[in-house]
Order: sequence, then structure tokens, then C-alpha cells
Amino acid sequence: MVNTLSGAGSVESGTAMAPSRWPVLLLGILAVLFGVLFFIYPIPTLTLLVTFLGFYWLFNGIVAFIDLFRDKTGRGWKLLVAILGILAGVLVLAYPLYSAVLIPSVLAIIIGVEGLIIGAVYTVQGFSGAGWGTGILGILSIIFGLVLIANPLVAAVGLVLLLAGLAIVGGIAAIVVSFRLPG
Repeated sequence: MVNTLSGAGSVESGTAMAPSRWPVLLLGILAVLFGVLFFIYPIPTLTLLVTFLGFYWLFNGIVAFIDLFRDKTGRGWKLLVAILGILAGVLVLAYPLYSAVLIPSVLAIIIGVEGLIIGAVYTVQGFSGAGWGTGILGILSIIFGLVLIANPLVAAVGLVLLLAGLAIVGGIAAIVVSFRLPG
């Protein structure tokens, strides 16, 4: 069909740009592979991913530092991001094994504190008339937050295993979807 009004040339109607099967299939296979590696070799796989994170933080810090000279707005924040990025990147790259344990542990503590705050809010809402379900969710959230804060290393290992399971399930889903896409 030719679009004669705009002179744009040939236009096909009724077809949308669908993603190709191969990139989705490849991502699915990689996700399953990383999930299996996380289950079999959790610390070395986590160390590899944390090393990639260290390179990213280092590169981001260098880019933020260079951007200080290009763009004069927000120089204080850019300097802070640059210093923290470079420092975090260098530390992670210098101590990848410690970082593989420390980063998930800190993340577990942050999630635990968030659980305490959300739990407190839900508990207050539950006792203020929002219903007993909200109060129970608040109490469970407080318990979950306390467990994460009390055992951050165990929570970090649990987080790694949870990520492994999610990677495998998401990878399998991507593989199944890829076979439904056009080649």
C-alpha cells in the first residue's frame, strides 16, 4: 500500500514491530545459566557480578568527574558522585571477595530497616481502624525486618539464592516466550 498523502513511500498496514526471537532466547539462556551458577557456585558468581558492579561504579565516577568540567551546574553533587563512585569502584575491585559478602549484607540491612518502618506504619494503621489484616501484615513486616537486621549474612545468602531462583524462572519464561515470537 502506498501512502499518497505524505509521499512517504510504501507502508505496510497491520504489522507491528515485534522483537526478534533470538535476542530474547539468548537473554533467557543467559539468565538460566547465571541462576544455575548462583546455585552451584554462589560466592564465585556473586564475586564476578560484584566485580562488574565495581567496574561500573568506577566508570560512572570517572564520567561524573569529567562532567564537572563540561557542565557547571550542580558541581557539589557531581563531585560527591564522582568521589563516591571512584572510591567504591576501587574498593570493590581491590577487595572483590569482601565486597561479595559486604554488599548483599548491607542490602539486607537496608531492606530490614525498611521492613521495620513499613511494619510500624502498617501496625499503627491496623490499630487505627484500617483492619486486622493491615495490622498482621505490619507485625509480620517488623518480624521480617528484625530477622534481616539480626542475621544480615544469612539474609545475604538467602538473597543470592532468591536471585538464583528468579533468574532461572525468568530465563525459562523468556525462552518460552522467544518461541512465540517471529524469527
